Order: sequence, then structure tokens, then C-alpha cells
Amino acid sequence: MNSRTLRRKYIDFFVQKHGHAEISGASLIPENDPTVLFTTAGMHPLVPYLMGETHPQGNRLVDVQKCLRTDDIDEVGDTTHLTFFEMLGNWSLGDYFKKEAIKMSYEFLTEELGLDPNRLSVSCFEGDDDCPKDEEAAKAWEALGFSREGDKKRIYFFGKKENWWGPAGLTGPCGPDTEMFFEIDQPKCSDSCDPSCDCGKFVEIWNDVFMQYNKTEKGTFEPLAQKNVDTGLGLDRVAAILQGVPTVFETDLFVPILNKIRKLTQEEDVISYRIIADHLRAATFILADPQAVRPSNTDQGYVLRRLIRRAIRHGMKLGIEGAFAVQIAEVIIENYKDAYPELERSRDFIRSALTEEETKFSKTLGKGEREFEKMMKRLEQDGIKSLTGEMAFKLYDTYGFPLEMTQELAKEQGLTVDCDSYEECFKKHQEKSRAGAAAKFSGGLQDDHAETVKLHTATHLLQAALREILGDHVYQKGSNITHERLRFDFTNSEGMTPEQKETVTARVNEIIEANLPITFEMMTVDEAKASGAIGVFPDRYDEKIKVYTVEGFSKEICGGPHVASTGALGIFKIKKEQSSGAGVRRIKATLRDGVEEIEFAEEV
Repeated sequence: MNSRTLRRKYIDFFVQKHGHAEISGASLIPENDPTVLFTTAGMHPLVPYLMGETHPQGNRLVDVQKCLRTDDIDEVGDTTHLTFFEMLGNWSLGDYFKKEAIKMSYEFLTEELGLDPNRLSVSCFEGDDDCPKDEEAAKAWEALGFSREGDKKRIYFFGKKENWWGPAGLTGPCGPDTEMFFEIDQPKCSDSCDPSCDCGKFVEIWNDVFMQYNKTEKGTFEPLAQKNVDTGLGLDRVAAILQGVPTVFETDLFVPILNKIRKLTQEEDVISYRIIADHLRAATFILADPQAVRPSNTDQGYVLRRLIRRAIRHGMKLGIEGAFAVQIAEVIIENYKDAYPELERSRDFIRSALTEEETKFSKTLGKGEREFEKMMKRLEQDGIKSLTGEMAFKLYDTYGFPLEMTQELAKEQGLTVDCDSYEECFKKHQEKSRAGAAAKFSGGLQDDHAETVKLHTATHLLQAALREILGDHVYQKGSNITHERLRFDFTNSEGMTPEQKETVTARVNEIIEANLPITFEMMTVDEAKASGAIGVFPDRYDEKIKVYTVEGFSKEICGGPHVASTGALGIFKIKKEQSSGAGVRRIKATLRDGVEEIEFAEEV
């Protein structure tokens, strides 16, 4: 079964057999969520609905969500790690719960996909001081023929590390999960081998999360009034099982990409092949996102730059001559454009960004070679025959030199490299990076702090004012909002003059003083377009979406939330306006003296 068929079969199973509504997957960059860089799980876009807000499509949903995780980026190249992946998910928002969700999962795996039930094992939460053992899930599996003891044991109990889905930040919806594993054709590593073992015998393919708690700021777990189901079936992993191949890199998702890489080089290096394929696939999808992220030295742009440059380094290692990232991206676009039309729409932007980054990286490597020569002179003067780990790491971290390149250059000069010291520097760098990301992107998902909601609303007023003053060419190209400030990226080829900034500021404050009502309506895409709404429209035209209206001033597609009237916002002030890339400007702005307690916009 190819991946295209698998995607469709999953959606149709839940829509046609179990009454779910198909919804479009969300952006890879979470909108108005400063707590995470990328959408790492299907739950991110749906947090408001998991917390009780009504979803326009109902309380049974199904989707395919693009996800990106970079915690283990340096591990990519082995048989299991990926940065970008697709997650198939079905959702119950206060409707069915554990028994029904488990039965649906089992039915899909065994009846729709034809997997042998005797090769399936499951795990459930064993319980701890915070929350009890998940007997409800275990009994649901027992009703389907699974045993928790004896020679045919296929139900296992593990702790929070394995069978608990916590909030992405410090607070939010969470709960126990039950995971499904498929046993592949290889012997167990020992008599005690079970799904918690990392020998590769048990491959996790599906995770049903039962969101029944809310983790509070005090670290306690309170029952949610609305119990939800959030499931995730990894497309890449299941495709590998169905196609009878040992790794995801041998599925139809990767084979065309790897074949192109092989044509560009005479070298045979499986690890480098995988790194190039994975990283450029991830980079291509980031570039195709409506938020229009470009390579940079901060946040999502930094991750994008790192992915592209790591792929290029491995291309150089394979002996690929000249620019090649665009050639790989073209294969990725062709392979995925039917499922993700945004790839075709963004083809020119993807090509341009990759070409520009590859050119910049070549210049950076040239600077690195000059730095290497300076190091050589210092070592020669001191009579030293080895580069320190700090020197080698500087070449890697500042100029993008992989250790292998530094070793090769050093060997030509009759020198060695202190690799042990280099590895120590590398590990310290990893720990520092992870700690920094954890500190910067922590907190509850979809921050609903009163100030955050007001600043979110202010971005709508800002965009409408910019379009009035600068022209209709202005469109949002990204935003990041905390409870202290808003950051808004928009299309404009030139920097704003002081007069334009003053005029936009005055116009936003005029609308705030007018205390205009803000409401939202549920519409189809066609209805939203006909009404004059602006925003990023889903590809599924029958899908219901929210359209927020500031009476007589703006109309936008948005998930919300927003205040009930503009008068709640206080005083708007632009703090800075600057470039955020070619043809894109960035405004940072604040609000002050707003109403502390707010009312939310209501549906009309």
C-alpha cells in the first residue's frame, strides 16, 4: 500500500464508518503561539477545542498533520529518527472515550490495513502518585482478545516516561495514553524483551492519548470537564510495515529522493543519503508554509538554516559538485504536491530561498578556510602538531565545517585533531541549545492570558490599517505574540517612513477609541471569500472556518480568540519596524492601559 492510499484510507475510515469530519492540517509554524517553534504534534492547533471551545466541524475530527521535531536532529541518519513527518490523527472532543477509541484503532489496523493481530502488542499507564493505573484502557484491550499475563501476554504497563502525554509547555491538557506496537521479523534480544526495549523488535505505530487532566501552574493534575481523545498514527512507520521494508527510508516517501541523490554522486554513504533526504524534505515543507519562514539566525529561521546547511555539508562529503539543494527539492515537490498543494504554489519561493542559502553557505565556507589557515600559522609558530577540540568546534559552529572536513584539511598539513575534546565541546553546545530552547519556548500552549488575547486582536487592526495606508499588497507573513508584545511580519518591499508609522498608529488607536464590536461567524471557504475575508484559506472548500469581523473595519480568517470590542485594547504603539527578509517587513508593537478583565468575541 503506497502512502497516498494509506492517507486516504485513514481519512475515509473515520469519515465514512465513524462519523468524523475531515479537517485540514494546520501550519507547521503555530500561529500566535510563542511557546513552540514548530507544530510537533497534531494536538497543537486543536488545544482551544481540547479545553472546551466548540469546533466548527463538530466533536469528531480526523486529519493529516505535518509535524517537525528537532530535539534529535544530530541523530538523523540512523534507521528511526526524522525531523519532518506526517501524523494521521482522529479526535474526540468530549464525545467518545477510551473503549470506543481503542476499538476503532484495532479495527483500522487489523481490518483496513490487514495487520496480523497476533503481532500487535499494547502498553498502558501503570499509575503513580499523581494519577491512577489506567485499568479502563487495559480492559478495553482485553475485550478485544489481548492478555496481560502468561505466554500470550500482549498488554504491558509502563510509567509516565512511556505512557503519558504531557502538555508541550508547563501547563495544559494531558493524560495517559495507550501505545500500539507491531512486531517485525527479527528475534527478541532477550527473554525480557518487550515494547519498552529499543532493540527494534517492537515498532511503535499508533498512540491513543486520553486527555482527561489539566496540568496547573502548581504542578497538580485536575480532571478536565471535557474528556478528549487525541490519536497519532505515524504515516512513515506504518508505510514501512505495509511495504515490507526495514526502514522508512525505503518507502515510497523517500525512494525517489534517495534515487536523485545517488544520481548526483558516485559515493555510497547511507547515513549522508538519509541526512540529505530528511533535512531537505523538512526544509522544503518549512519554506512552503504560509508563514513564509526564510533562513536566518533566530528561531524557526535558524532551524531552517541548520537543516539546509547540514544537508549541503553532507552533499559536499559525497562529492556532489555545485548547487544541488534545488534539484532535490524539485523531487520532493513532485512527490508530495498532490497531498500538499502549497508545495506547488510555493515552488518559486522554495527554489529562490534554497539557492540563496547555498550561495551564502559557500561564502561562509570560504571564510572558514581562511580561519583554518590562521590557525595553522599559530600552531606552526608554537610547534604544535594537533588542532584543539575548541579550534575544530569553532570551525564547525561558526563556519559550518564538519569534523571530517577539518580532519581532512589538517591531514594535508601533517596535523591531527583532538576529536575527544571536540566531542566534549559539541555536547556542551547541544545541552546549552536545548536548555535555551526550553527556557524560551515554555509555558502553556495557545497562551490565553488577557494581554495575549488583546495583542492577538491588535494584529487584526494593525493589518487592516497597514492595508489602508500602504496598499492592498500588504498581507500577513507570520506573527508571534506573547503577553508583553506582538510581532507582525507583512509583505512590503520598502521600510516605512516615520510619517507612515505615525499614521498607522493613529489609525489603530482611532479604531480602539471607537470601541467597535468584534464578532465571528462560521463559514465555508467559498462563503468567506465571497464576504471579502482575507487570510490563508484551507484547500478543502467545504470546510467550516472562523471569520472574525471588526465592524466596518476588517474581516479575517482566524482561529481566535479575540476581545468582544476594540475598546478593551488600550493604547497601541509601534516600538520598531525593520526588515524580516526579502520583501517582508516586521513590526513590534505593544498595548498599555487596557482593560484587565476581558470579554471574548461571540458568534453571530
